[in-house]
Amino acid sequence: MAKKVLIVDDSLYMRTLIKNSVVEGGFEVVGEAANGEEAIDLALELQPDIITLDNILPDMIGTDILKVYTEEELPSQVVMISAVGQESVIEEGMSLGAKEYIVKPFTSEKLLEVLNQL
Repeated sequence: MAKKVLIVDDSLYMRTLIKNSVVEGGFEVVGEAANGEEAIDLALELQPDIITLDNILPDMIGTDILKVYTEEELPSQVVMISAVGQESVIEEGMSLGAKEYIVKPFTSEKLLEVLNQL
């Protein structure tokens, strides 16, 4: 059974890029969110296996969303995908429960390699 993925990114272009990669990799995309509020609502409603989470969204940052996922005991595994590559930001994301942190730009091979390891 294909793992279910929720894609969170404010850029339609980036969501499409990620969606094409994960679908080609045999995953099922169950939802897309363009902001933090949608990211939280959809994650709680859909309970996906994996969430790809951008760190900079119009209404909140990914690390704040991770805190909510932890409080709600969401079983999803989160992979952060962000152009922000500072060590401190990566460490914060990982300490809040992200399983992996991918810095943009990335290849679809890299994304699938990470998702397949989850």
